[in-house]
Order: sequence, then structure tokens, then C-alpha cells
Amino acid sequence: MRSPTSRPPFDLPIMPSPFYKSYPTSLLLHHHRFLNPYSSSGREKMQYEAAEAWAAAYMAAAAAAGRGGGAGMWDPAVERVERLAAESAVVIFSVSSCCMCHAVKRLFCGMGVNPTVYELDEDPRGKEIERALTRLLGSAAVPVVFVGGKLVGAMDRVMASHINGTLVPLLKEAGALWL
Repeated sequence: MRSPTSRPPFDLPIMPSPFYKSYPTSLLLHHHRFLNPYSSSGREKMQYEAAEAWAAAYMAAAAAAGRGGGAGMWDPAVERVERLAAESAVVIFSVSSCCMCHAVKRLFCGMGVNPTVYELDEDPRGKEIERALTRLLGSAAVPVVFVGGKLVGAMDRVMASHINGTLVPLLKEAGALWL
């Protein structure tokens, strides 16, 4: 797949569409003539459809990488969180004085899982990581749990998955639980 900043293999015109308003046109399109998407010209219609498909693929790749949401900004803190979360089967981002964080850590330890715990109040980059977690979750909350490199969520999501029986299979799949 092409990288999001590479140019498509053909000339693409700039199209007047609200879809493109929040993304830099220099990344999406590089030809500077107007194209009518309703034109009867087969070549113009194919170019228009190809441009739409390329832009949709670009946005899907950006969203999948955690860089979407309309901002189009790359966030090194989010990338760091994702890298830390992928290093162990179970990762908990916690605050040492938080009772909910303590409860989640006890839950996993009680199940026989040995999670990697990052205490954000003891980490020099803790505030930066906490902002990245807020960006990933959409709300400010600790603890934040990753299993197998995938975001499970905060306390409410972890407890819900534990109660409905989906947490144990997830832990087994990640290799954190052997039962």
C-alpha cells in the first residue's frame, strides 16, 4: 500500500468537495485544474473516482494508525503508548494513588496474569502519556488496559468484559493466561 504522503500514479485535479476541506490538498491532490465530477468525459470521471478512492484509503490508513480524527496530525506520544502497549501481553497505565487502578491491578494478579504496569505519576513523561491515553480513549480516565497490544479501555470496559466472559479468552489469545 502507498504511504499516505506519496502521490498517486496519475494526475489528480482539485475537486470542490467538503470531504477535502479538513485535509491538506497538497497531500491528497497535486494537479491544479477544476474537475467536474458530473462530466460526461470517461477519463475525467475515472480520475474523479480514483481520487475519491485514494483519499478514502489515505484517511483509513491515518485513522488506523491513530492519526485520524480530522486533525491529520502525527502524535509521537500516541505512538509511544502504542509501542509500550505492544511490548507485553498485558499493559496497565496507572496512577499509584488511584483506587480504581489498584483494583484493576488486583483483578489481573488474582487471575494469575502478570501485567506490565506503568505508573504515570512516577514517570517523567507521565503527563504526556496521560494526554495520549486521553486522545486514544476520547476521555480522561485511568487505569487504561491493553491486552495483546489492543486497547481494552478503562475500568468500566475491563470490568464489563470480565463480567460478560470475554476477558479470559482475550488474555489466553494474548498469551497472558495459560488455563
